[in-house]
Amino acid sequence: MDNLELLIQQLQAIAQSGKHYTKDVFDMERYEQLEDVAKKLTAKYTGANAKQLDIFFDSDNGYVTPKVDVRAVTFNTEDKILLVNEKRGNTWSIPGGWADIGYSIGEIAVKETREEAGIHVTPKQLIAVRDMQKHDYAKKNLSYIYKNIIECVPDNNKLTDVDNSETDDAEYFTLDEALKLNLSLNRNLPEDLKMAFECHHSETWQTVFD
Repeated sequence: MDNLELLIQQLQAIAQSGKHYTKDVFDMERYEQLEDVAKKLTAKYTGANAKQLDIFFDSDNGYVTPKVDVRAVTFNTEDKILLVNEKRGNTWSIPGGWADIGYSIGEIAVKETREEAGIHVTPKQLIAVRDMQKHDYAKKNLSYIYKNIIECVPDNNKLTDVDNSETDDAEYFTLDEALKLNLSLNRNLPEDLKMAFECHHSETWQTVFD
């Protein structure tokens, strides 16, 4: 049986898409009622206040589609993976973030790695597109999210001091070292790191779509 979070997401999507496409005043009223039900369920499930609910429900319009998260996997010449330490929670993750309007996924990988780790990389290949709802990522919000994991190549192996609004350290780790870290499970699972190493060592990697 579908979990409550997914059911609420589906209710919200139906209401929002219906409001956008309907031309019938009575259908509009029904979709607004459906949205109100979805808001009440969301409040009960998350504890969100009215302002937070309005931001979540009104931040987008039109046909509802998943949000896009991009993670940039980078290896150095010693076969170690680049991870950044996040100030919030003091956890480690693959550099990345939300896809911004006006940027391709490759450009987001470059931008996020530069901002969070202080180095420039070149996108190489798409490792995976993961439906976060179908895996054991820690719950972050009620958005339905596709996570794009990109392998990148660094211009050089030298890391500089990092201290910005989101991260305060960047280091390279072996797989064994990385798996022992306090990982940000909203952003990457141990299986993501294992898959990244598997892809890096493969000569004929096929993108994972799940």
